[in-house]
Amino acid sequence: MQIDISPRLVLASASPARRALLSAAGIDVDVQVSGVDESVVEAADAADLCLTLARMKARAVAATLPAEPGVLVLGCDSVLAFGGEILGKPHNPAEAVQRWRAMRGRSGVLYTGHHLTDLVTGKQAEEVGATVVHFADLSDDEILAYVASEEPLHVAGAFTIDGKGGAFVERIEGDAGNVIGLSLPLLRRLLMTFGFTVPQLWRAPA
Repeated sequence: MQIDISPRLVLASASPARRALLSAAGIDVDVQVSGVDESVVEAADAADLCLTLARMKARAVAATLPAEPGVLVLGCDSVLAFGGEILGKPHNPAEAVQRWRAMRGRSGVLYTGHHLTDLVTGKQAEEVGATVVHFADLSDDEILAYVASEEPLHVAGAFTIDGKGGAFVERIEGDAGNVIGLSLPLLRRLLMTFGFTVPQLWRAPA
């Protein structure tokens, strides 16, 4: 066990939702955006795609940082598997409207890949979280209003559960954090493979 070293987490993601989720759980992180071009990666399987992108993000950021003991880089990426397709962020409002007209009243699976890299040892651990999402049967007016808010344009699957889109998700099966973009129970499992625990990441009381 690496009990003599306090771990520090670097988040290789521009997602404010992921950072907010970690902060609410008592974990402060350094954020460094990877700059990985997600459009160049293709995969036939949603789980493979999100994990590949999470790995690429973590490795890209790790390559720019000095090797400091206890520093772990976390890369995450989310996609929605729906109707035999893999859906990331919509390219424009028209695509977001089209997606919601197809998704309303139906279900999809939100996959989030998590990849953790130790800067000193080079050790890596990764896992994919999957959560079933059941969408409400929205009216056309609701879809147009939601897309006009621009929220769906910036998130995988064109929806959130921690924002305006939360009203349009009837229920989920699995970890809610995974849908937001980061599964805390999954992160705990990854940390344990490095000999660390979640409480070691908690910020000190003020």
